[in-house]
Amino acid sequence: MFTQQQLTSILSSLPDPAFILTRSGRYAAVFGGKDLRHYHDGSHLVGRSMFDVLKEEKARWFAAQIEKALESGALHIVEYELGGRDVKGAGDGPDHSIWFEGRVQALDFPVEGEAAVVWVASNITDKNATQQTLRQLSETDALTGLYNRRKLIATLDDRMVAFEREKVPTSVLVFDLDNFKRLNDEMGHHAGDAALVEIARLCRQHLRENDVVARFGGDEFVVVMPGTHCRDALEIAERLRKSVPVSLREAVRYESTISGGVSEICPPDRTSGDILKRADEGLYLSKRSGRNRVSSL
Repeated sequence: MFTQQQLTSILSSLPDPAFILTRSGRYAAVFGGKDLRHYHDGSHLVGRSMFDVLKEEKARWFAAQIEKALESGALHIVEYELGGRDVKGAGDGPDHSIWFEGRVQALDFPVEGEAAVVWVASNITDKNATQQTLRQLSETDALTGLYNRRKLIATLDDRMVAFEREKVPTSVLVFDLDNFKRLNDEMGHHAGDAALVEIARLCRQHLRENDVVARFGGDEFVVVMPGTHCRDALEIAERLRKSVPVSLREAVRYESTISGGVSEICPPDRTSGDILKRADEGLYLSKRSGRNRVSSL
């Protein structure tokens, strides 16, 4: 139906690039990539090895994907990131990360004496950015910018699994603002919102990078501290507690404190609700004991 010249022309006109890659990682041919909004001419890659073009770790990753496609014989789909840091030679790679979807299919004939695949790379950077934005919106509290209840429960579920498998410790701090209703009544809800925003800022300042902080609802906050035993979590919570009155006085011009409860995941716990309930009981113990303190259970 088509001549060899016509088939080559059709392949070269594909908007997405299609690479013929051998098992050893050699670029045997490059077709397409005519959508110049997303791709550069890849013809200079023909005859070269991925290991000459990419950093070792990235080249090994590509080689592993090729091997998976060859072993299965089925369509192998992967998402991956490429940036200048992945490419050998200064200035040879993009100055920002680009996301791709790779569709990898084993060929039923050898190329240059080797098993080979066709790898079609589609630029999905915009799609990935949109998905990340939607994910962030679905997991973030609009007022404070902290995580919301949904993200918190997912995080705790993951920590429960880590504890069951490898006994990795995790502590949880639950705290709220003392006399929050009085603040709203006396100064208005805008002041209450400002206090919650200030609490969120303090959490970012005093807590560690791998701690997960969420606004659980109203003026209640929950902090998940991976790799942390209860005694260490108490020290962290105390630093946060001591900083609150001074910061609220400056930011909202209102005297207030926080009360909290700390607990650590332990063998009887079966769900995230178990550890949350125990930390919450510590919070109410602090309330009954006079507020402005953190209790552990």
